[in-house]
Amino acid sequence: MLRIVFATKNNGKLREARELLSPIGVELLSTGDYRNIPEIVEDGAIFAENALKKAKAIAATTGELTLADDSGLMVDFLGGAPGVFSARYAGAEANDASNMEKVLAALRNVPITQRGARFVCSLALYRQGEMPLFFEGSLEGIIHGEKAGQEGFGYDPIFYLPTRGCTVAELSLDEKNKISHRAVAFEKLKRYLTSGRSAAW
Repeated sequence: MLRIVFATKNNGKLREARELLSPIGVELLSTGDYRNIPEIVEDGAIFAENALKKAKAIAATTGELTLADDSGLMVDFLGGAPGVFSARYAGAEANDASNMEKVLAALRNVPITQRGARFVCSLALYRQGEMPLFFEGSLEGIIHGEKAGQEGFGYDPIFYLPTRGCTVAELSLDEKNKISHRAVAFEKLKRYLTSGRSAAW
């Protein structure tokens, strides 16, 4: 069984990732399974830079094949913000609620036709001494005027899917894992891992 360390402390991300990779028999560990994991400053200008920085740091600490993701919300009206600052958009002590409130406040008087947004996920797969591989996915939607739904995490309660008539937080985990930005990126990763090209790992 292929073992991969997923560079995250986010239980929501870990749960989704394990669900997405379970069909191909990957043993997915997290940074919580190791001691002395360093704090990583995510100062990249784009998602892929942050993902690779995390993957390299965790691979160096654990000696394992490492997967890292950086993902977030990009709102057209806000020039692509929060972007790489999605997790800390409302400040260093931000949480999901305060981040959503800041986005909603910025869009309070903005018409629905200008609330286009997308979730973006960039995955970096890395083993020390080898070239990194990247897998990306996105999900298009609009920013809802108020929160709806109890599932998911992050900005899911305000990310509305016109084709579904609901927010991402109103989807079940199974439904979300079929269409999300992370699901798209992980599907590309799964195809790579099952293609035979990864046999050296």
